[in-house]
Amino acid sequence: MKRSAWRYLWSAQDIRRKLLITLGILAIYRLAAHVPVPGADRDVIAGILQGGGAQGTLVGILDLLSGGTVSNFSVLAMGVYPYITAQIILQLLVPIIPALQKRMEEDPREGRKWMEKWTYYLAVPMALLQAIGQINIFSSFAGQPIIENFGFSGPNIIPSLTIVLSMTAGTMFAIWLGELISEFGIRNQGLSLIIFAGIVTQIPANIVTLWADEQRRFITIPILLIMMVLIIFAIVFVQQGRRNVPVMYPGRRMGNRMSMPVKGTLPLMVNMAGMIPLIFAQSLLTFPAIIASFFTQSQSEGLRNFATSVQNLFGGQGAAYYILYFLMVVGFTFFYTNVLFTQQNYGENLKRVGAQIPGVSRGAPTQKYLTKVLSRITLPGALFLGIVAILPWLIGLIVPGLGQNSTLLVSSAGLLIVVGVVRDTFFNIEAELKLHGYDDALLVR
Repeated sequence: MKRSAWRYLWSAQDIRRKLLITLGILAIYRLAAHVPVPGADRDVIAGILQGGGAQGTLVGILDLLSGGTVSNFSVLAMGVYPYITAQIILQLLVPIIPALQKRMEEDPREGRKWMEKWTYYLAVPMALLQAIGQINIFSSFAGQPIIENFGFSGPNIIPSLTIVLSMTAGTMFAIWLGELISEFGIRNQGLSLIIFAGIVTQIPANIVTLWADEQRRFITIPILLIMMVLIIFAIVFVQQGRRNVPVMYPGRRMGNRMSMPVKGTLPLMVNMAGMIPLIFAQSLLTFPAIIASFFTQSQSEGLRNFATSVQNLFGGQGAAYYILYFLMVVGFTFFYTNVLFTQQNYGENLKRVGAQIPGVSRGAPTQKYLTKVLSRITLPGALFLGIVAILPWLIGLIVPGLGQNSTLLVSSAGLLIVVGVVRDTFFNIEAELKLHGYDDALLVR
């Protein structure tokens, strides 16, 4: 009889220690998420969320993905998104600047270390900019300041600088906790689990909010639960999608005889990028609004009007924002998939072991062929991610009011991240169990 390796999950000392460390660090993150920014008026944020509309939806998405830190306006209100934005900028610069591309190609390991180091360096100014921008944008949405006397003139300089530094420190603290999880807890899952924990903690509160609506709770909750099940099924179905490319591996010499070539397959994923494009697009879309927020009080009327228009566009107002969001998710899916696939360099790796795709020459032609195949199968995955990203808006067009519900957001954008992180964590733990000798194919008795 086969027994699953998961029954050893708690008895394996090393794995148990990693799980406890991960849970402990996530608990610390959740405690820090309730430390408020000095002088912040939470009632103003609550007014934006309750006001609905495009602005309330955008703030609701940010609050969901940050685990309620935006509605609390805590020192972790920006989450780890400045780090993600810095990562996007550097990844965009690599193919543009030949020196950076050469560095990454010559020594991928040293290239990754260089990328990680400069991502940390760039995350600090990005956090400073986003802290100021977030305060200005939310104040503009509310029509009143969320922090009184915030500004960098006269006697307000020191208090305002303290506020910005506290929010930046909160972001760097969250990034540090994520790195601790990746190093001492569940490997390579730190930042994903930080975002995951923030989303999951909002689900009970959202359900309680729905249950408080006595007139619609027996209609809304079942509809949303059915939608959650359908979306989970669709996410898993797409995530598991593969295109198996046939590959012929050379035979092995066994004494004086040579075995026949072995037929194999190279599985290419429909959605190799996972939930990363969704996070990338959301992080990058808020950046123009942050920059524009610095010029909304300009003395020049033309500059002020232009900055206000940019802030409205990238602040979640109107159909143009969601169309742009959809296009960015699709674009980032292709971009990130291409980055990952180029790094793996299947053409040279297959050539090195003597393998060949039937009818395709080894080396560069193989890489080109696989890239073409991957581009074709990535299209449905990219369109699926784009639709999931703007699903609340689409449903809001069909059923006004329902698309603004925060629980519905968990069922789409947030749920995509949750399912992706759970899936990756599952495979990560399973790999750890097998690495320690606990094979789920173990036969007993």
